[in-house]
Amino acid sequence: MKPATTITVILLLIVSIVHLLRLIFQVNVITNLFVVPMWMSVPGCLVTAALAIWLWMENKK
Repeated sequence: MKPATTITVILLLIVSIVHLLRLIFQVNVITNLFVVPMWMSVPGCLVTAALAIWLWMENKK
């Protein structure tokens, strides 16, 4: 696996884990404009995990 691909997979997995931890610990994210709803972490976790797995499987071929 190329180094750039490995780094990308690791970063995507980290983002997915952070979204999952936000859901588990019920952490509120507040910006200057609005409060980010908790439900937004569900697709955030699923999409980034799916992309990481997809990229990892694609590169193993």
